[in-house]
Amino acid sequence: MKAAKHLTACTTVLVGKQASVDGSTMIARNDDTFLALTPQRFYVHPAEHDQPKRTWVSNQNGFTAPIPSEGYRYLATPNVETDKTGEYAESGINSQNVAMSATESVYGNPQALAFDPLVANGLAEDSLQTMVLPYINSARDGVRYLGKLIKQYGSPEGNGVLFSDNDEVWYMEIVTGHHWVAQRIPDDAYAVAANQVAIQQVTFDDPDNFMYSEGIQEFVAENRLNPDQDGWNFRHIFGTSTEKDRHYNTPRVWFGQRYLNPEIEQDPQSSDLPFICRTSHKISVEDVEYILSSHYNETKYDPLGPGADVDRLKFRPISMNRTQNSHVLQLRNDVPKESSAIMWLCFGVPAFSPYVPFFANATDTDDSYSHTPVHLDDVSAYWMYRKLSMIVESHYIDFIEQDTDYVTAAKERLRAHVARTLAKAQTLTGDELTAYLTAQNHQVTADMRKVTTQFTNDLIEKGLTLSRLTFNMDKNL
Repeated sequence: MKAAKHLTACTTVLVGKQASVDGSTMIARNDDTFLALTPQRFYVHPAEHDQPKRTWVSNQNGFTAPIPSEGYRYLATPNVETDKTGEYAESGINSQNVAMSATESVYGNPQALAFDPLVANGLAEDSLQTMVLPYINSARDGVRYLGKLIKQYGSPEGNGVLFSDNDEVWYMEIVTGHHWVAQRIPDDAYAVAANQVAIQQVTFDDPDNFMYSEGIQEFVAENRLNPDQDGWNFRHIFGTSTEKDRHYNTPRVWFGQRYLNPEIEQDPQSSDLPFICRTSHKISVEDVEYILSSHYNETKYDPLGPGADVDRLKFRPISMNRTQNSHVLQLRNDVPKESSAIMWLCFGVPAFSPYVPFFANATDTDDSYSHTPVHLDDVSAYWMYRKLSMIVESHYIDFIEQDTDYVTAAKERLRAHVARTLAKAQTLTGDELTAYLTAQNHQVTADMRKVTTQFTNDLIEKGLTLSRLTFNMDKNL
């Protein structure tokens, strides 16, 4: 087996329930890869009961482990070419209203890794979602469950893992072969993470808000890994602070915090940006979508802006052409739990494409999402939104205003769809409710296909008038 290919990518946003505008918990992430095209699909994995003894084997690094005989139904967004690129189920919500997104790649420093090296055939990102999400009953349970797997099998890479349920949001960072820390995001707070160890001060006698690997304090003390005079800063002990971080990672955290806290002046290259943040206004799904779709908008660092190259090309943006899916996993608390879980999914480049809401209490997804071909077609949702994104960027100055209007109108249309669906859903229960929400997921897919196809066609027609192979002639000739 080839070794797992660790991805230097992804941006994460986490929001506690008192920090959101409607009392929702939210975990969100851009799933980025090295390649511009790694097609993905979106499907519902059915619940499993009394399954015979089975074994999971990763075709990326050879990780091998037994699969439990019982598992919950869950949403997943795996790669299409699993035999070539691995499973990487990445994001979803199970039937217990537990959301999980994995992973945010993070990197331990060589001082820590020298004493607890990565385990080549351990539990990696390609297997992680599949090995955990079907078997957990809460966000906190997710941390515990994954922690036990890491203790048993080790990790071949550094990973940040997001968990949430209706009450709690947790962020777990696995930084060496066996050591990790998880922190609960306070209900009134938010956090942004971007490929750098994010968790800071750890309080070991506060089990309500922190969990950690067995023996981590002793490990740090015995190997003299704490560089600080006082405190126990996980980022300082296990993380990195390099030139690459200051160009690739910290600016993305800076922009997310700048958007939600514009009153606070910070250095985009600071390695001491806070992890836990609070803002005076309530955070909406659209706020999270904006951060994940951003590229240093309205700053000199925007690669699509008019500034000098020395600024425009200085930092890695959040939204990229290699973002294969972007998602906001929302668990509402203002409606019955049976209809509260929504996965807002963007299969295009987030800078140019809308986030479509799918209710998690469903038995399937539309064929245009569940069956994605390897190469471009005119049917699948993945390729429809990728095609739109390419067209807009190819004539950015000419098309961006129309695209902004399209995305804005889509947000209004989709929020209204959610409101109508929830109003009707409150009159239904059990299988009837699940069937209704499944049907609504199919309906929103059809509606967005109609709107997006027409918009894409309009842009193509306009683009045909922008060719450089033209010449003004006297029409009377």
